[in-house]
Amino acid sequence: MASATKRACDACHRRKVRCTGQQPCANCSQAGLACTYDAIPQKKGPKGSRAKVISELRLKEHQKKADHRRQDSTYNYGSPASSPSSPTSPGSLTPELIDGCTDFYFAQLYPTMPIMQNEQLWALVAEMDTSVEASCLLCSFCAFMLIQPGMETKIGQSMEPLVGPCSRTTLGRRLLDEALRKRKRCDYIEDPSMNTIITSFFLFGCFSALDKHNTAWFHLREATTLAQIIGMQEEKTYTTGPYLAMMIMRRLFWLLFVTERAYALQKHRPLTLHVTINLPSAAEDPSKPIAGFIHLVNLYRPFDDTFVGLWNKSRTDCSTLWLAHLQTELSQALPAVLDGTETQAADLRTSQHWLRTIVWQLSITNNFLSSTSSDSSMTFGYPIEIAKDLVAVTSQLSRQSMEVHGAGLIEKIFDVACTLIDVMSCVPIDSQNFSVGPQDYLNHLVHLISTLQGGRSRYLPLLITKISDTLPPHMATSIIQPMVPIKVEQSPEIPFLQHPDSSETQSSNTSSPYSTPPFLHFYPPP
Repeated sequence: MASATKRACDACHRRKVRCTGQQPCANCSQAGLACTYDAIPQKKGPKGSRAKVISELRLKEHQKKADHRRQDSTYNYGSPASSPSSPTSPGSLTPELIDGCTDFYFAQLYPTMPIMQNEQLWALVAEMDTSVEASCLLCSFCAFMLIQPGMETKIGQSMEPLVGPCSRTTLGRRLLDEALRKRKRCDYIEDPSMNTIITSFFLFGCFSALDKHNTAWFHLREATTLAQIIGMQEEKTYTTGPYLAMMIMRRLFWLLFVTERAYALQKHRPLTLHVTINLPSAAEDPSKPIAGFIHLVNLYRPFDDTFVGLWNKSRTDCSTLWLAHLQTELSQALPAVLDGTETQAADLRTSQHWLRTIVWQLSITNNFLSSTSSDSSMTFGYPIEIAKDLVAVTSQLSRQSMEVHGAGLIEKIFDVACTLIDVMSCVPIDSQNFSVGPQDYLNHLVHLISTLQGGRSRYLPLLITKISDTLPPHMATSIIQPMVPIKVEQSPEIPFLQHPDSSETQSSNTSSPYSTPPFLHFYPPP
């Protein structure tokens, strides 16, 4: 017979619920928690989220058991899928690490990929001991956050105690391997769910950040295929089911839509998702506005099968009028003032000018450009105007707001810079007509790439080689010299945030792209 006690057990005290005074008590028995009375009674504190508390308790209890198992055997992160293992590896996912990744996601990435909610995350934590699906999603989610270049900048040294002696990227890779290994234990293809699709998306993000683009494309196509299997491309799918789940599912469809189109343009891939359902409502969650996310969707909507087919050279039915109209549509796609975060503005503005460059490249491929055209977007010098606009935007963005988007954003800046180099080598430019000219814009973009994490090692050498091989020697040499900061005239497009007095905007003013000479110490002039 269970013995009665005079105080609440540790778990009930932590969860702030009434204890039945037995061992095990009714609450612990129902929740599957160990019922102990080891804690020293303390003064009660303020009530918190019970769902989060019970998830933390289960996670800590799981880790405690794992520590006992580790005393008898050495754990190997690379063990095969058939090896006996719990849904979550010992010590890999601590409450503090999940908290850190969650904070980073909601502070920096949620506006661009609003597919996770706090309640959803902590429900996954509560199930991770018993659900391989929940464990895989949490591992892939945290791996994606840890591998992102901007996480180190935003969270800084506060993450060091959470990841232990290994680096963030190393722990991210371990969690990525763990998610892949665990996933082999469930039939997620025959019985997919929204969680399995989100897992595939985060796996895509991890491999893309690790520069493994074939594997990344596989998981992105896996996500879009699973989405179609459960009918996410059909509006009727969203008429049944809980409101929150349907809201997240609709956002997930459009996130996959945008990601697939951006990747299709960057890597010359085909499309599978099309405009077949309604957009999310900007007012569906007042606590977390998604107006910027809807702007992002609208930026990519014109890049359908017709454009991608032309881009991939699988069709030839293109016209000057159609491309000129597309350029006008892109130029007017975003409002002069964006209601959102600096991080979101970095993604939106950079994507806008990159897409303008893509359309111009298709125009020149089809011989539609003319030096005498009255439409500037159909002239040979249009990339100079695009570069000017991109420089105006990035001059006011902090490095952190750009780094958080990883290599994808750097590659877009790289594409604009390469196109500008090609134009500078072919189009006669009268320097007297420019107080700040194309060479200054290129100087800025090259320096910007050299300062962004991942840009210096991956893209800067390619850019330097292109400059050396394409531009005249005197011009190429001058670009790698220390430069004077560009003073860009203000225009209606520049105040990209509705709240210019916010702390985030102020931080961008203190992080100038010209704080150090570009790369004289890396590439000394001859």
